[in-house]
Formats: sequence, C-alpha cells, structure tokens
Amino acid sequence: MQLMEKIVKINMLFLAGAAACSGLFLAGCERKPPTPPPQIQEVATIKATTQSVELTTELPGRTSAYLVAEIRPQVNGIILKRFFTEGSEVRAGQALYQIDPASFQATLDNAKAALGKAEGNRPAIRLRAERVSELVADKAVSQQEVDDSAAALKQADADIQFWKAMVESARINLGHARITAPVSGRIGKSNVTEGALVTAHQPLPLSTIQQLDPIYVDVPQSTTQLLRWKSRQDAGRLNPNGAGQKKVKLLLEDGSTYAREGLLQFRDVTVDPSTGAVTLRVVFPNPQGVLLPGMFVRTVVKEGVQEQAILIPQQAVSRDPKGNPVALIVNAGGKVEQRRLGLDRAIKDQWLVTSGLAAGDQVIVEGVQKVRPGASVKTVPFQEGGVGGAAPARTDPPAPPAR
Repeated sequence: MQLMEKIVKINMLFLAGAAACSGLFLAGCERKPPTPPPQIQEVATIKATTQSVELTTELPGRTSAYLVAEIRPQVNGIILKRFFTEGSEVRAGQALYQIDPASFQATLDNAKAALGKAEGNRPAIRLRAERVSELVADKAVSQQEVDDSAAALKQADADIQFWKAMVESARINLGHARITAPVSGRIGKSNVTEGALVTAHQPLPLSTIQQLDPIYVDVPQSTTQLLRWKSRQDAGRLNPNGAGQKKVKLLLEDGSTYAREGLLQFRDVTVDPSTGAVTLRVVFPNPQGVLLPGMFVRTVVKEGVQEQAILIPQQAVSRDPKGNPVALIVNAGGKVEQRRLGLDRAIKDQWLVTSGLAAGDQVIVEGVQKVRPGASVKTVPFQEGGVGGAAPARTDPPAPPAR
C-alpha cells in the first residue's frame, strides 16, 4: 500500500513538471523578434535649372559646283589643237581649242576689201552731189538729178556701214575659232580630239569647267521640320538672330568634321512635290579641293538659341506602359512624385524638356528602381560617374530563429 502511494506521488510530480516545461516552451514560442523601423531609401537628384542652349539640326546634303561652264563651239570647223590637260586647273580667258581659222580669215579679208571699195567710192559721189546742189539754184540741172545724187550719197554711206558690220562679224567668227575658258576652275575630260569636226552650238559639249572653290552644298529640309522651327520662333522659345546663326558645320562621308565652316546663303521658297522638302543652299570654302561635286555629306544647321531651356540626364527619364516619357521628382515634403514629360530632342547625354518640369524641381537620377511614387526618400546630390550618388540599399541582418 505504501508502495502504491509512492508511485502515485511520483507520477503526479512528473506530470506537474511536464506541464511546467510545456508552459515554458509555449511561452518561448510566442515571443517574436523586434520589427525593424521602415528604411528610407537614398536617391541621387539634380536640381532642374534653365539655361541658354543653341539648338542644331543634322541634315543630309550633296555638294555641287559653284560655277559650271559647258564648252561648246560657236562656229563650224575642224579642231586643229587642244591646249589644256584634262583634269587641270584653267584660268578665265585661257585658250582651250583651236578651230581651223583659214575660212574665217578669208571672209574677214573679203569684208575688209569690200569696205575699202565702198569707202573709196564715197568721195566722188559726195562731190557730185555737192555740185548738183549748187547748180540747181541756176536751174542748170533738173530736180531729178539732184534727188538722184543725194540718193547715191546715202547709198554709199549705207554700203560703208554694211561692210563695217560684215568686217566686225567676220572678226568675231575668226575670234570664235580660238575657244577660250569663260570661267576659272577645273576642267574635265575632252569629248573631242584633234581633227574632229565640230558644229556651232552642238548638243555635246567639248568639255566642262567647274569652279570648286567655293562650293555649294544643297540641303533638303522637310516642311514638317520647317513648320516646327517657325512655330517655336512664333512662340518666343527660339531666337534665330544669335551671333553666327548662319554658320554651318559639315560632316564628311568618313565621319570626320570638315575643317572650315560654311555660310547659309538662302532657303528656297518652293517645295519639291516629290519629296515634300525645301532646299537650303550653303556655301563652303574649298581651297584644298577636298569637296568634290556630287559628294554625300551631313550638315549641322543652327536653328537658334533657346534661352529658357531645361536639360536633364537621359538616365533620369523612363517610359510608362503607354510609352510616354516620365520622370520621378522629390517634392518639398520629401516624397516621390511622377511627372509626365514632353521631350524635344537629345543633346549629347541629356534630354531637352519642353513640359512637365519647372526650374527648381528635384529630379531623381539614380535610385529610380528602388522607389515608388508616394514613398519618402533621402536625397543626395548627383555627380557624374556615380561619385556622390545614391548609396546602395542596406541589408538587415537575418532574424534569429524561433525557439
């Protein structure tokens, strides 16, 4: 009996100890680790400011010669001699071809002889007319003889004038037998050789002279770009009268920049119906002959100066699901806001903003992926190359395991 009582007491003590341990275990399980305070992200921002920006447009173009002269004969004949080297520089007035002048010299000599004969007959006719006019007062001659002598004098004068004109015409034709360069420039290949028969004003030119210094660059500009440019001027956002606004830069086919700047000469007023563009003509100096007619080039044309322009880094701009450009800014309360932007163009590594931002706005450049609109952030100044930019997000230590 005593043994049974001892066993019952031992079981009761065991159950009480198990219950106490179970309570301690459950109390330990209900404990939770302390919740860390919400972390405020750091973002790098820039302050939107207005500045003066010169706007340019890159347009394609082709070069063309400043002067083009097609050499054609003005008289018929046989080419006796060619005086130039193909592809060389020629001067205005330099002899290029010689046409056989024999027939033109003979015509000139004949005209001179006829002129001499007419001038030799005039004195006798003039003296006869004077005598007849003196005798008519005494009625020694009839009025008919007076009229005939006066008419003969006028005829003699007319013959002299006629043969003078024939002499001058023959002299001009003889001069045209020697073909000279009308302009200075570079002459191309010769289309005829010595001994070839040429005719006056023939369709095929003997050769072509092109003046290449200076040289033209013709640049097509679409009417869409022209209307946009005029609308910005009318709105007062673009000043087209800045210093050097008519100067144009040139990019060659190999990507290099031409050493000399050109001058915008005029903008055409007629739209090409096939391309919907107007032509801008630019004059470039070409003393070294680098530019040749027909070359494809790119021009950098100055549109004007925008005095109140806002530029932000391209990395600060993203796109919403609809493809619209947006940027995140930090308001005065330190919270993130999303702004929809209007962009004009890229200038190097920046966007030119036309709407959506105002001077003084804090635009987030780095850390855009870590924040959302409405979140509180801490701002640090943005620097190029990432120096001084947003600090990386801190990671919390892992929570202790539950016991």
